[in-house]
Amino acid sequence: MSGPAPTVPTPDAPDAALPPSLRLLKWLVILLTLSMIGGVITVVWLIVTRMPATFAPATPVVPETVVLPEGRTAAAVTFGRGWIAVVTTDDRILIFGADGSLRQEVAISPEPGP
Repeated sequence: MSGPAPTVPTPDAPDAALPPSLRLLKWLVILLTLSMIGGVITVVWLIVTRMPATFAPATPVVPETVVLPEGRTAAAVTFGRGWIAVVTTDDRILIFGADGSLRQEVAISPEPGP
């Protein structure tokens, strides 16, 4: 009169007991996977939220009141705090105030010849 034979779990069974060192390793791998997923989500979120601010045009606006003297053409423009400098094609630098008034005119001396 013997009872049913005890069942021995096979290694493929999900309820098979793991050695303690492998159980610790299993949880470490799970934690590493979760932290990497969180890191990737964080990096993607930062790129999506910060990139539009990086590529936003930060071009200064020239006031409508800045008018070049008759016959002068702008070759370059630069902006400072409270002033705008316009380099003209006839080798002059015109400094305008923020309100558009001409504050200073500087003649650029020609380069000495050979």
